[in-house]
This record gives sequence, structure tokens and C-alpha cells, in this order.
Amino acid sequence: MPFEFGLKDIIDIISVAMMLYYIYRLMRESRSLNVFIGIMLFILIWLFVSQVLEMRLLGSILDKLVSVGVIALIVIFQEDIRKFLYELGTQKGMRRLVNFFKSNKVKEKEVDRETIIPIVMACMSMSKKYVGALIVIERGVPLNDIVDTGDLIDARINQRLIENIFFKNSPLHDGAMIISNRRIKAAGCILPVSHNLGIPKELGLRHRAAMGISQNSDAIAVVVSEETGRISVAIKGEFHLRLSAEQLESILTAEMA
Repeated sequence: MPFEFGLKDIIDIISVAMMLYYIYRLMRESRSLNVFIGIMLFILIWLFVSQVLEMRLLGSILDKLVSVGVIALIVIFQEDIRKFLYELGTQKGMRRLVNFFKSNKVKEKEVDRETIIPIVMACMSMSKKYVGALIVIERGVPLNDIVDTGDLIDARINQRLIENIFFKNSPLHDGAMIISNRRIKAAGCILPVSHNLGIPKELGLRHRAAMGISQNSDAIAVVVSEETGRISVAIKGEFHLRLSAEQLESILTAEMA
């Protein structure tokens, strides 16, 4: 029977290559690249033994190890797998598809500006006074579990209210403020702290908490440093540091549109 190589085979190879690339990138970001290389070597050995050499006994043992190993990998790397699936669902093409079915886009952007300006003005004011702050803006992923760790407020977004919550003598100033559905939902909330070794050492606990929530959700985390007064934003596990008022407004407008 002659060997046939068609369009379906090309799609198959490209699909496998893309899958391996995404897994490679995920493992690299989670500092598990050596584990990924070890898994690939084991799979190659398994395929060589079972398919090429056709060694039944050793092939059967490796088959069992692969079956158990898949479950073990899911347990060990459950957080990384969750992050991978989340990133897959938040690709630009997928977001465009979701946004296509949204209505009243112009109205939403106008309302978002009413949300953004008080946040920017409050951050600039706190920056000048060296008042530390951590503001988390919820987007697609609900943050109900984070809201439950703090005190419920459910108030309209207001510059003075934001500054009062983060005032140094306020009992809520150490925690995070959660903004949801264009309202201040809660304050004094506890966020997951990132253990990423790539975070600069001069950044404190607020920045690590901002990075943590940005890695575990699609939320936007705005930080005002108590030591330097500098404003930063964490989005999708990446920092935008030393922002001016114009830069902060531009980032929030682009991400919340």
C-alpha cells in the first residue's frame, strides 16, 4: 500500500506541534522545564519500545506507567494546567468572539470611563502622599472567594472613598479593595501571594499579592507603593511599573474597554 500524505496529516502535525509548544511555554513559565523534557524523553522511549522494537513485556509495563503517570501529572500540576486552560480561553481570538455578541459597546465604554477616572485620581493623590494601596478590578473571572475574605462595602466608586479606605489609620488599609460591576465591592481582602522568583526584590508584599491575583484570574491589580509612591499595574502575570497618570489611564481604558 503506497504511503499517502494529505491535508489531514498536515493539520495533524501542526496541531501536535502547537500543543507541544503551549505545554512547553507553560512549563517554562512555571519553572518546570526539566520536568517537561523528562516527560518527552519518557514518551519517546515508550513509543520506541512498544511501536518500533515491539517488546511486549517492557511495553506493557511502560503502558501501565503512562496510565498512572497521567493521573499523577494532573494532581501535581493542577494549578499549571488550570492556568494553561485559562490562558487558552483568554486568547485574543476568543475574546473577540465573545465581544462580538456584546451589545451597547459605546455605552459600556462611557461607563468604564466613569469607573477609571476616580481610580486614577485617587492613585495619583495617594502616590503624592506615599499612601500604600492595592485595588483589584474584577473582569471575567468572579472574585467572590476573595470578596468573602474582606469587609463588604458595595458602594459607588468615589475618589474620596478610595482614599479614606487606604488612609494609614484606617483598619482596612492593609488589605485589597475589590471593584466589581463598576462598584467598590469590598475592602480589606486577602489575596494569594505570588512566589515568582522573577519579581524584583525591591517590590513588597502588595506587589506580590497583585501578581498573585493577576496570575490566578484576569483581574487588573493596581498598586501604589507606600515606600516610593510609585504606581504599578499587574495584568496576566506581568507588571507595568512606574506609571504616570496618563499611562495608568491608558492601560485601564484599553483593558476595560
